[in-house]
Amino acid sequence: MGPDTVSMNAHEGRRLRWLALAGTLVIAPLFFIGGPDWTSGPVHKSVWNLGHILYFALLTFAIQPWRWLSGRQLWLATTTLVLAVGLVIEFLQSGLGRQDDWHDVWRNLVGTWLILACHPVFTPATRLSARQRMRALIAVVLVVFELGLTGSVAVKQFQINQQLPLLYDFSRTDPLTLWRGNLTPSDAHSDINGQSLKISLSTRLYSGVTLDNLPVDWRGYDQLTVTLFNPDETDLPLTLRVNDVEHERGSNVYRDRFNAQLLLEPGLNIFTLALGDIENAPHNRTMNMDNIRRLGIFTTRLPAPRTIYLLDLRLR
Repeated sequence: MGPDTVSMNAHEGRRLRWLALAGTLVIAPLFFIGGPDWTSGPVHKSVWNLGHILYFALLTFAIQPWRWLSGRQLWLATTTLVLAVGLVIEFLQSGLGRQDDWHDVWRNLVGTWLILACHPVFTPATRLSARQRMRALIAVVLVVFELGLTGSVAVKQFQINQQLPLLYDFSRTDPLTLWRGNLTPSDAHSDINGQSLKISLSTRLYSGVTLDNLPVDWRGYDQLTVTLFNPDETDLPLTLRVNDVEHERGSNVYRDRFNAQLLLEPGLNIFTLALGDIENAPHNRTMNMDNIRRLGIFTTRLPAPRTIYLLDLRLR
């Protein structure tokens, strides 16, 4: 390798370092401002979180700690520092009202390890040992695994949006990944979908369940049908709530969403609601029917605990 080639490689290396440093300066504020909020969907959050890998990969490349350290000292010192920085970031985020995610600390380390392991591969005239090759392979596998997790979230969300007209797939065995509240899969009263959801209601001021992850685009449909079963011999008043993303990012007041009072009589109950009523429910605006965010079923001030079954939930 001649002097001119060495000089060109050095110049290119310095240019890439400056670009990496510029990237870290641009990305750094995004740890504390912008990005997904508590109303954002799973795909948005998962893709955004991959930025931790990118940021710490750029930061590691910009600093290039291998200029001062090597061997175990390089890996131990860099890992300890990145771990400490990641913990501080998560504590600061929680203090600013942002949602902390300790998986992000792991992603920070993955981004750093990727550069520590792979930089010798791209260093001219470097003869890689078997250990270095193995480190590079493991680092790449960790990154691919994180990408795969995001891909899995995207696939699941695609499946949820494609299950229309069903708003919930009753064959699922893990309802609490999509719902909040005290509910479990049940074989009781399961003639419609092969399985129902048993909902346990308490005497709290508000007691019920909320479907937080559901198909968001309700355009092209006219009705919402909710099928419930009341195993008791007395009526049970319920409230059905539907809201869009704009409601949650706004004032979140009662008049800015759809609320319907349902009287659940003993036995099987099928409630049919016009989507036009849902669309026009918010005061001073129309609901965004292609970005529905949440559906809830709840009671108020029950004198005693009750149990009901959700048999079907779909658009027509």
